[in-house]
Amino acid sequence: MDDLSEDLELLPTTRRALRRRLAVAQSEGRAPSVVAAVVRDGEVVWEGSRTCVEGHGPDGDVQYRIGSISKTFTAVLVLRLRDEGLLTLADRLEQHLPGTGAGEVTIAQLLSHTGGLAAETPGPWWERTPGDTRPELADVLGAEPFKHRPGRRFHYSNPGYTLLGSLVEALRGKPWEEVLRAEVLEPLGLSRTSGRPQAPHAGGWAVHPWADVMMPEPLEDLGLMAPAGQLWSTARDLARFADFLLRGDARVLGAESVREMRTSAAPPEPGADLGYGLGVQLAADGARRLVGHSGSLPGFVAGLWLSEADDVAAVVLANCTSGVPASTVAADLVGIVAEAEPRIPEPWRPFLEADQVALELCGPWYWGTSAQVVRLKADGSLELAPVGGAGRGARFRAEADGSWTGLSGYYAGETLRAVRREDGSVSHLDLASFVFTREPYDAEAPVPGGVDPQGWRGIG
Repeated sequence: MDDLSEDLELLPTTRRALRRRLAVAQSEGRAPSVVAAVVRDGEVVWEGSRTCVEGHGPDGDVQYRIGSISKTFTAVLVLRLRDEGLLTLADRLEQHLPGTGAGEVTIAQLLSHTGGLAAETPGPWWERTPGDTRPELADVLGAEPFKHRPGRRFHYSNPGYTLLGSLVEALRGKPWEEVLRAEVLEPLGLSRTSGRPQAPHAGGWAVHPWADVMMPEPLEDLGLMAPAGQLWSTARDLARFADFLLRGDARVLGAESVREMRTSAAPPEPGADLGYGLGVQLAADGARRLVGHSGSLPGFVAGLWLSEADDVAAVVLANCTSGVPASTVAADLVGIVAEAEPRIPEPWRPFLEADQVALELCGPWYWGTSAQVVRLKADGSLELAPVGGAGRGARFRAEADGSWTGLSGYYAGETLRAVRREDGSVSHLDLASFVFTREPYDAEAPVPGGVDPQGWRGIG
């Protein structure tokens, strides 16, 4: 029997490729320092760094500012409120946080940047000015908070996540950072993630675009804007957080809720990647689907990406205002591992007990003349897929009443039911009004529009 635990160790050639990619990023990006980590199968399997100061390279425990990756942490807090029944994503903000002037926007729209709010605050650049210059939400939103009608389009909004942070504070009765520490950071063991820098931490630098000189950037406390970009973290902590976004953790958010976060909730802008989920960005690297977030504040850039199909995630942090494409480098690190050492699939195992009701649904079905197949998966779900691969497919979760709820694709949220004859045998499947029969246009099934009584025939 193979010992799969041995496969967590990366091959020397893979480790060298990772080191080289990071070295190129630091050299070409002219960064004072850059640090990275890779997670595979739930374990940190590689850490690396490069620095301009000989002998003082950072490790995975050195803090950097992570900018908008903070939004993903805020989104986790909001999903926790939803899972506890304190709100629904369809609720208008006004129901829980009245008097903002943006009360018509829904919680889901704020999470997915489809609320139509402005991208930035009015007044001076909020990332380089003290938070106490914006003491109230009115100072964050301004007199005209909306740039688009809510729900019409994706428009990235930093003030939108300030509203979400204030929502968390209103429903928990505690400061955003205190709630974050108690409900997310401590349960996940992210002891090196904080609202303010804790030694050892990197200093933020601006590197001159046309000369090899640099100057320090200001490190401002963002005040009300903290939920949009305040946090400091380490490559090691963010690697663990990336794995949480892939698997969930019952102490924080379950697997279904983090899967919901990773599901597209907003279409992409023209020419952009795959769009935005609930607090996470969606991107494509060739055929590989990535989920994560980028981040930047003066003096720092950050990137976090995970590939669910490959069970690989990568984090890249650098202490320069620009120059290092941290998100691109993180995606490259994921690709290096995934392509050099493709995931070894779990062993196939049969059911200990097969559900006979589900079993009788397995096999070929026909939607009109389109051949489909239903398979019963080891996790108890049903999978509907077109024969030949072209067409609509989905997974379905069993419900207590004997129906099935779509989890993905066109049929997400739709109900699948097995319609039975008087003798208890299955006549057909009903899926969102579509009738699936055991034979193409089965004359004994209630096919909408009926079936020609002369049946199938040729020309002539």
